[in-house]
Amino acid sequence: MKIIGVYNIKGGVGKTATAVNLGYISAKAGMRTLIWDLDPQGASSFYFRIKPKLKGPKKLLRGERDLDEAIKATDYPKLDLLPADFSFRNMDLLLEELKNPMRQLLALLKPLSEEYDRIYLDCPPSISLVSENVFRASSALVVPTIPTTLSLRTLYQLLEFLNGHKMNKTPVWPVLSMADRRKKMHKEIMDAPPENSFQTVIPYSSSVELMGEYRKPVLEYSRSCPAARAYVELWKELEGRLRKKKG
Repeated sequence: MKIIGVYNIKGGVGKTATAVNLGYISAKAGMRTLIWDLDPQGASSFYFRIKPKLKGPKKLLRGERDLDEAIKATDYPKLDLLPADFSFRNMDLLLEELKNPMRQLLALLKPLSEEYDRIYLDCPPSISLVSENVFRASSALVVPTIPTTLSLRTLYQLLEFLNGHKMNKTPVWPVLSMADRRKKMHKEIMDAPPENSFQTVIPYSSSVELMGEYRKPVLEYSRSCPAARAYVELWKELEGRLRKKKG
């Protein structure tokens, strides 16, 4: 089982679209896949038209309920979702009450190793106890990054934080997202991307924005658009890196 944290300190960079589409492609490839929506906004849950069976993460974090009880099947074979609701905004406070607050997510996910091949964590945009749990639980962090100065700044802040807190064993793999080569800054950054970036770039696309209208992964309604093809290539590249990391 590999756990992939889809994370950025900055919001609005395409984290949820990346997590949803990579999870969908993973399942289509035959892998047993789970997406855990950790964001109080519940965008992944909205896209899959799923509401939480258990309200809030309190009982899950305290071990009073198993994750299995909260997981729901999506409309797509081999793809499950652990949905979120607005009460997930209190997750940091709940983690603070536990004996081992930094590794709680990993402890919850370990028992699922026989059920899933891939787990994607759709993370909220913050540095918090939740994100520190994600850093410690993940096999790798996929960091959607818009090719702009401010977005790059948050990427470097993340790297600095991980190094400063001795959590730099987890690889950080940026992916340039919402990219538009017609824009000078975008083009310059695309031509000289951050270290360890994926070769695949996710272009800006109105088709991705329509995920909120169709409430489906983009490949379900616009399979041939450049963004859909890019997500497929990104997944292939990610899988290649994960296999190399395993060795």
